[in-house]
Amino acid sequence: MTEPNMSCLFDAGRLLRAIEFAAEKHRDQRRKGSEASPYINHPIRVASLIANVGKVEDLNVLIAAVLHDTIEDTQTTPEELVRLFGTTALEVVLEVTDDKVLPKQVRKQRQVEHAPHLSTSAKVIKLADKIVNIQDICNQPPSGWTAERKQEYFDWAANVVDGCRGVNTRLENHFDQALMDARKKLASTPPQDFS
Repeated sequence: MTEPNMSCLFDAGRLLRAIEFAAEKHRDQRRKGSEASPYINHPIRVASLIANVGKVEDLNVLIAAVLHDTIEDTQTTPEELVRLFGTTALEVVLEVTDDKVLPKQVRKQRQVEHAPHLSTSAKVIKLADKIVNIQDICNQPPSGWTAERKQEYFDWAANVVDGCRGVNTRLENHFDQALMDARKKLASTPPQDFS
């Protein structure tokens, strides 16, 4: 039996510590979808897409993917992240963090405007995040979301992703396929009659 690669184990330990941290921070949160799945599933799926579809092996990107919503959606501080996971991971998390003080429409417009100026690492996370969100909206939409609201989200996500292109062809193609599938499903769904 050969000795384990200690560098690989150390890296796995850092990533698992980030997952544990994010799980603790998001522990009382649920996704908006019809299944109300535990929120932690979202950042784990984002990181998984980056690693398994995008073939990204950069540990800081994977850690930042797992942590990408902690500052925005929990009481996590930048100081906590830098102390536990380092400056590089924090900087990427901050790049993809919306300022919740701003109105929603302003935040959405800023994502479109800022996307072309993000680092490669942040663009990769944005791509994977939008893929997961589109798949969730398509398969387990939040209750009360009309076809128009879903279409608006799909169009907005495509605009954000357009500013992130050129960094990972695999993720970009995966996004395009997810968007095409979601639009097909939306077009084939009969309108609901609420009368």
